[in-house]
Amino acid sequence: MRIADLVSTTGLQTRTAGRKAARRQPLPVQVVVLAAGMGTRLGRPLPKPLTPLLDGRSILHRQLDTLAEVLGPDVDVTAVVGFQCELLMQAAPDLRFAYNPHFARTNTSKSLLRGLRTTRAGGVLWLNGDVVFDAAVLESVLPALAADESFVCVDTSTVADEEVKYTLDADGYVAGLSKTVTGGLGEAVGINYVSSEDKAVLVEHLEACGDQDYFERGMETAIADAGLRFRPLDISRWTAVEVDFEADLDRANALLAGAPRLHTVPNGTD
Repeated sequence: MRIADLVSTTGLQTRTAGRKAARRQPLPVQVVVLAAGMGTRLGRPLPKPLTPLLDGRSILHRQLDTLAEVLGPDVDVTAVVGFQCELLMQAAPDLRFAYNPHFARTNTSKSLLRGLRTTRAGGVLWLNGDVVFDAAVLESVLPALAADESFVCVDTSTVADEEVKYTLDADGYVAGLSKTVTGGLGEAVGINYVSSEDKAVLVEHLEACGDQDYFERGMETAIADAGLRFRPLDISRWTAVEVDFEADLDRANALLAGAPRLHTVPNGTD
């Protein structure tokens, strides 16, 4: 698809082929993958989701294979693209695409907003486009998906300064969710779900976010101002690595090689 065609349409959808068969009865879950960013911290010339891994697949293709394996071969996936979008579209032509033309000056709040606006009625599972994760992570959240309950996947085994951290309210739901939160109990790993009932409220709060806000800001204000509840789902027993730096890529490849988990990540900025 030409870039002009992409800008003028809300997306495209064709049948996904050649993915692994599902392990169980597929769930009719909509998925949004945030893949618009420039990935400057990793310092690669390609969009970060196309970074090759040790097993020969890119981060994006590993995500798609895992989604198909757990949620079914025809899982409905929309990728929000921006930076070098043509390369992503060529790499995964079977997806639906939403385009963020302001990818160079906006953050994930605006990419998620565009992605959610393309979805039909119902809840949405969304992933950062740089997360390498075990299939067991998705399998562990199937009950929450089936219950249509908003959630945030968290890792309680590590709390790094650079990562998005969370706190809880008195009822055990997420209260604070940001890189600057005080007293973080763990890290949000970049895999989240908004229920069919909560989606419109989240969209409203993403619209109110500043261009440089992460999507977690929209979640925080929706929690504080509208009473949305996101349950923290602890996936610490498995591995989910958000690839921001070269050390993260090493950790992700260690996962694929079956090596022990490594958590040390250097601080840095774009």
